[in-house]
Amino acid sequence: MLVSVPTKNDINSAYERIKPFIHQTPVLTSKLLNNRFNSELLFKCENFQKAGSFKSRGAVNAISLLPKAILKKGVATHSSGNFAQALARAASILNVPSFIVMPENAPQVKVEAVREYCGNITFCKPTLSAREETLEKVIEKTGASEIHPYDNYDIIAGQGTSTLELCRDYPNIDTILCPVGGGGLISGTALSAAYFGKGIEVIGCEPIGADDAFKSLRAGKIIPSIFPITIADGLLTSLGERNFPIIQKYVSDIVTVSEDSMLEAMQLVYERMKIVIEPSSAVPLAALIENKIDVRNRKVGIILSGGNVELAKISF
Repeated sequence: MLVSVPTKNDINSAYERIKPFIHQTPVLTSKLLNNRFNSELLFKCENFQKAGSFKSRGAVNAISLLPKAILKKGVATHSSGNFAQALARAASILNVPSFIVMPENAPQVKVEAVREYCGNITFCKPTLSAREETLEKVIEKTGASEIHPYDNYDIIAGQGTSTLELCRDYPNIDTILCPVGGGGLISGTALSAAYFGKGIEVIGCEPIGADDAFKSLRAGKIIPSIFPITIADGLLTSLGERNFPIIQKYVSDIVTVSEDSMLEAMQLVYERMKIVIEPSSAVPLAALIENKIDVRNRKVGIILSGGNVELAKISF
């Protein structure tokens, strides 16, 4: 298990470790979107990843590094959905139990997926404190080992493998746009961009109704996310203690976007690229729609973080 910020070798090792159990996801482009934003947009499609999101990368890496004696009692986490699915799937690969704390308002499509991977679900109130307190009780009862969804260096190293692939296939990327929730994805993205890219600018994107990372970066300290309101259910959590220093050092900026722009971005991707993404994935493209980032004449990687969307709740 990693006890310090992942190195280049750590991310390379994570990639080799998880490669048999994940997809090397495709990169798609759209001529129409390129023309609209006067740039070359490279969409890294983690919506096609195992369990429907980038979270499978970190989950498989973290669980693979636990000693077998510890694994016997299982693993546990709290998650609104994507990491819940990813950890339950990773546990099922190794035939060990998983115990998942989920907020009672988690999307049903994600709840059902966790059950399909044989995860044992405990529901709680939709606050970070409730999630953490409920998880503590579950661990006390089961003896399972906690794997934090993002505040964990093994998770960060695993999430960084997506950008490792992107930089390997497109070595001349200028900018990478990435959603920000707890910080696991953007931490891994920023590290890999620094290790495997050439002067890549990494910019985080988050909903204005859940703008704790935006505020934290400017304040120079973690500003907790309190009662966030957004359709991007994957971006509701506060930044992790291990994630924030990486963001401070390696992320150029964080911008915020409206709910309307996120819906417009989802619709654009659906209509023009013929793929389904969840609201969290739409935030970077929404930032371009709102002209929050100047990408003219630049080669831009956009991390489409997942595709686990409950379509019945989305109104375009």
